[in-house]
This record gives sequence, structure tokens and C-alpha cells, in this order.
Amino acid sequence: MPLQVRYHFTQRFAVSAQKVFEWCTDFGPNDHALMGEVGVERQVTSIADGTMILKDIFHTATGVVEKEKLVQLYPDQLAWVSTHLTGPNKYSQFLYRISADGKEASILDFTGLHLDYQEDADIKLLAQKLCLEDAAAWKLLARAMKKELGK
Repeated sequence: MPLQVRYHFTQRFAVSAQKVFEWCTDFGPNDHALMGEVGVERQVTSIADGTMILKDIFHTATGVVEKEKLVQLYPDQLAWVSTHLTGPNKYSQFLYRISADGKEASILDFTGLHLDYQEDADIKLLAQKLCLEDAAAWKLLARAMKKELGK
């Protein structure tokens, strides 16, 4: 049975909440490059309005890793949920919610449920590691967003 690793962080953006939501949920092919990851391909398949499958293919030194995620958008709440369907962290789920912080700023509230299939993992240390890694990636995205949107 996998171990449940829960973690949470927030990220501030110097961009309005609606613009952040739109930018974050366009799921372009360069998303991984913006987070400092190289050798990643992305395929997006629309399932229904606001529901899609993201297939990310990672080319690593040890081989190819594929991850498929079911993503459901909730535009009226400026939120989305991403559930891993395949890959090393199958069934992990992540909740993203954007809220306004004044007229021209916003905050991402991220909650992660990472399922880890290593029997000897230290949950507390893994939660700290994942939180630091994901928060660092979102800091890069905040800089890229600020640069792209001209704020």
C-alpha cells in the first residue's frame, strides 16, 4: 500500500487572479522548460469542456518516464485538480486554487497528496523535500509569468 505524503504551500504573483488562472491552465508545451526541466514532451487531449489528459514524457539518463494526468478545471473558483493516472506516483492528486490579493496580485494555494510506493520512505522528510521542490518550481513560474505578462 502506498504512503500518503501531504504538503502545502502558497505562492504570490504580481498578476491578477484571473490572468494567473488563465496563464496556468493553458498547459503549453513549454511549461516544463519554465520550471527548469529539460527533455520533456507534453501532449494535451481534451476529454470534455474543462477536462483533459496531460501526457508528459520525460527523457532521462536512465530512460523514458511517462506520466498521464487527468486535469479538471473549475474556472468559476479559479481552481483546478490534477490526478496522476500513470507513472511513478500513480493516483497522486494536487489541488491548485488562485485567490485575489488586491486588484493586480494573487496567491496560489497549493495542496498536494503525493502517493509514494517506497515502503521505507520517511514521510516527514519526503513532504519537506516535495514542498521545497514544488515551491521552487512555482517561484520560477511566477518569474516567467511576470516577464511574459509584462508586470
